[in-house]
Amino acid sequence: MAERLASGGGIWAKMNEGFRCHPQARVLDAGGAVTFRPGGGGLLVERPAAQALAGAFGGPFRIGGAGPLQAGPGEFETLTSGSSGTPRHIRRSFASWAASFAVNAGLFGVGPGLRVAVLGRLVHSLALYGAVEGVALGTEVHLLDDLRPDRQRAALAARAVQLLYATPAQLRLMVEAGGPVLPLARVLVGGSKLDPALRAALAEMAPAAVVQEFYGAAEASFITLAGPDCPEASVGRPYPGVEIAIEAGEIWVKSPYLFAGYAGADVGGADVGATTWRDGWLSVGERGWMQDGYLYLQGRAGRMVTVADQNVFPEEIETFLLGLPGVRRAAVLPRPDGLRGMHLVAIIAGEAEATLVLSAARAAFGPLKAPKALHRLADWPMLASGKTDLAALERAMGWR
Repeated sequence: MAERLASGGGIWAKMNEGFRCHPQARVLDAGGAVTFRPGGGGLLVERPAAQALAGAFGGPFRIGGAGPLQAGPGEFETLTSGSSGTPRHIRRSFASWAASFAVNAGLFGVGPGLRVAVLGRLVHSLALYGAVEGVALGTEVHLLDDLRPDRQRAALAARAVQLLYATPAQLRLMVEAGGPVLPLARVLVGGSKLDPALRAALAEMAPAAVVQEFYGAAEASFITLAGPDCPEASVGRPYPGVEIAIEAGEIWVKSPYLFAGYAGADVGGADVGATTWRDGWLSVGERGWMQDGYLYLQGRAGRMVTVADQNVFPEEIETFLLGLPGVRRAAVLPRPDGLRGMHLVAIIAGEAEATLVLSAARAAFGPLKAPKALHRLADWPMLASGKTDLAALERAMGWR
C-alpha cells in the first residue's frame, strides 16, 4: 500500500484513506473551541467551517462547488478562485498536499503548540490548505471566516495567533478596519503580490511578523517562496522540490505538488488555456522570467491585452495603482477601441483624485499602455478567495 510521510511526528497520509488528524490538533471557530471528530468525506457543506474541515479527514471529498464528486481513491477536489468566471474543479492526490506539509513543518516550525489561523472560507484552496495542514501537523487551528475584518483582527490578538495564512485582500480589509497590534510571528501570503503600501501597513499591524509571500496556483500549489531578503519585484525562489523553466516567456513547473487534472465538466479545461501539460511539466498560463535565481511575473496570458500592437498585462498596472495614495482597490479591464483595437480602463475604490491617478499611470507606463479612463465603484465585488471578481465587476459596469 502506497504511503507518504506527512509530518515528522509520524502522522501518515495513506493513499486510500486521505489526510490523518494529528492527536494533538485542536480546532477553534469564531465562537471558540469545538469538538473535532474527523471523518466523512464526500460533498461537504462549507459551514459550519469546523464540521466541513472534519469531513476532509476521511475519504475523497470536496467542500462547495456544484455537481457530483469525481475524485477517486487517494484523491480529493478543490476549486479555483473563479476570478474571471465560474470556479473550476481541481482533482489532486492527498499525497500532493501531504508532501508540502512536511516541508512547511521544517521551514516554518508548523507543529504541536503552534497557533495557526485562516481568514478565508474553506471553499478557497489557500484557506483549506492552511487549515488541513494545521490539523495534520497537530497545531491549534483557528477558523475565522465567519467574523468581520475588525473582529478577525481582534480575535488574532486575543488568541495570540502565531501563524496566519491570508491573501492580500484579506490583509487589506483588516488594515482598513483598524484595531490592536497583532502578535503574529509569521504571515504566509498567497493569491497575489503585496503592493508596497500594503506591505508597510502590514508591518505596522504586525511589527514582529516575518512576512513571506508564495506564488502558486490551485493546480500547482506552491511554486515559489519569497522572504524579506528577496528583491521587491520578484515572487521569490523556487519552493523546495519545485523546478521552474521559462520557455518563450511562459512559466513551466515540475514538482510533487501538482494536481492530477480537472474534474467533472472541467475535464477538458486545458482546451481553454487554463493549463497545459507536457512531459510532466505544467504551465498555468502565467508569463515571466528568471533572474539571479528569482522569478518575476508579467501576468496571466489569459488577461494579456494587445493595445496598438503592444502586449499589456493588466496585473502590472493594478499593482502600480494600489501603491498610489487613496487607492484601496484597483482593477484594469480592456474595452474595444476602433483605433487601437483595445484600450484599458481603470476601476478603483478610494478617494484618490482621478486626474492624479491617470497622470501617474501615464508617467509610469506611457500613453498607450496606461488606462484612458477611470471609474469608481464603492461596492467592490470579491470572491471567497479574497480576489476581485472580475466578471461581477464587468457586470456592475454594464459591460456584460
